[in-house]
Amino acid sequence: MIVITGATGNVGSPLVQTLKAAGEDVVPVSRNGEGPRADLTKPETLKPALDGAKAIFLLTSAEFLAGGNLHDVIDVIKTAGVPRVVLLSSQGVGTKRHPSVHEDAVTQSGLEWTILRPGNFASNAFQWADSIRTDRTMAAPFADVTLPTVDPNDIAEVAAAALRDPSHTGAIYTLTGPAAISPRQQADVIGTAIGASVRFTELSRDQARARMVKFMPEPVVEATLDVLSTPSAGEQQVNPDVPNVLGRPASTFADWVTRNLHAFR
Repeated sequence: MIVITGATGNVGSPLVQTLKAAGEDVVPVSRNGEGPRADLTKPETLKPALDGAKAIFLLTSAEFLAGGNLHDVIDVIKTAGVPRVVLLSSQGVGTKRHPSVHEDAVTQSGLEWTILRPGNFASNAFQWADSIRTDRTMAAPFADVTLPTVDPNDIAEVAAAALRDPSHTGAIYTLTGPAAISPRQQADVIGTAIGASVRFTELSRDQARARMVKFMPEPVVEATLDVLSTPSAGEQQVNPDVPNVLGRPASTFADWVTRNLHAFR
């Protein structure tokens, strides 16, 4: 049995589907969805879902990043006898933009572990869906700065491999797409896919911050804006971990848009 936290999200949902398709017994856990409910900021709520589990996928919410303690979560997991944990972390830990405290809780736990460090998510484009549907406009900061956006389905498939196969124990994977792409180019890709021109407006950093702090902790917002505005060479580099683990090319931003056309039409 494999436990998936954040099971209703952009990574958790396809991860559940991927594992079920592989014949695994999956327990999807979330704060508000169907099935067992747990809030990682209250680690004891996770206990009922862990009985008999052979592995767990940990996805921490924005609220958890603001005030959670992953050491306490790991203690609950260890007490339940779950031997393997896969943590969804961030590329920013590897580039030293984000602290390593959550990764440290996992790597120092004595459990079998794998760390996933995705870069910029393709699904962040959902933030533009309403404006693209209603008036064919899109607004974003740093219009021509490129990053190799990663498809959440690719993250989910790598997570599934790590949860099922102990050969991934001790690995830290940096997950990117196959090519760097800018927000302005993303608008063009979406426009081509829906068959309509999407008018792009560049936001200032202050305008972008004002939007982002509505759903992200301010320190995370600032670190994210730093990446979006002045990425390091490493953050702009395409990493081979997705194709190396999956044995196929990483999905493009256009691939992701094609699967999610309903959101933009």
